[in-house]
Amino acid sequence: MTQGSSIAAGSRVLITGAAGGFGAPTATRLREQGVQVVGLDRVAGDHVIACDITDDAAVERAVAEAVERLGGLDAVVHYAGIGIPNDAGGPLQPDAFAVIDVNLFGAWRVTAAALPALQASRAARGARSRVVFVSSELAYLTLPFVSAYSVAKRGMTAYADALRLEYDTDLHVTTVYPGYVRTPIHDAGREIGLSLEGQVRREEVDDIVGTVLRVLAAPKPPRDTAGTRAGGIELWLGRHLSGLVAPAVVRRIRKRAAAGHFDASPIAAGLIRRFTGRDTTAPTAATATITERSAS
Repeated sequence: MTQGSSIAAGSRVLITGAAGGFGAPTATRLREQGVQVVGLDRVAGDHVIACDITDDAAVERAVAEAVERLGGLDAVVHYAGIGIPNDAGGPLQPDAFAVIDVNLFGAWRVTAAALPALQASRAARGARSRVVFVSSELAYLTLPFVSAYSVAKRGMTAYADALRLEYDTDLHVTTVYPGYVRTPIHDAGREIGLSLEGQVRREEVDDIVGTVLRVLAAPKPPRDTAGTRAGGIELWLGRHLSGLVAPAVVRRIRKRAAAGHFDASPIAAGLIRRFTGRDTTAPTAATATITERSAS
């Protein structure tokens, strides 16, 4: 890695979620800088290896193939994730478990599989390799119906802290916390009337991609960073003043429930009843949609 604004040409980077809203532009910009990039995603593509990151054996095979293609490994960037809304008091299967498995354990599996190659790079170059975890402000700023996602992203933060502690001699580990960014990860929520669009401050794809690129190029990469200055303030408030932030969030959610913002979603029926006393459990088209999606 260089000490300038760009990662060193010839560096070898593995990206998870490489075909997604963040992964694809990150790979493009790295290649423009002369970096070698191989990605992992559910479907194979140009420089992308098909991999189900919830499958231990598949991860071992895919990471080994990536390391072979690259001729080694200097950095891993974790973007892979899914976002399916869930009720915090509802069943773990199928949606909550899937979200935690992909977002948290998927990153853990890939990191563990990549670790020998990252350590070999550190020994050969005399410089620590890098692992970048892309978490979320929702790790600390919790909203309704994203409990599994928040658990996974806060767990990712804890895993990053543990990795940093135990492998400090070999790795630089950074956690990035995006705010709301309009990418396909929000499609599942939008389909059942639980979109975050307009409910939280929006950031742009380039805010996060640019942040990750700066982390990869930094001589001393940060431990934690948001994607924007405003995001950094929100993250600080969520981590250090949660006792003040949480009641304000509850008041806003109560107003939105009373105004009918969640009425189209069957997942929200219990919250609406608890917060407003209204019953919205009559069968709707949205109910059929979520039932069909869960069954599949």
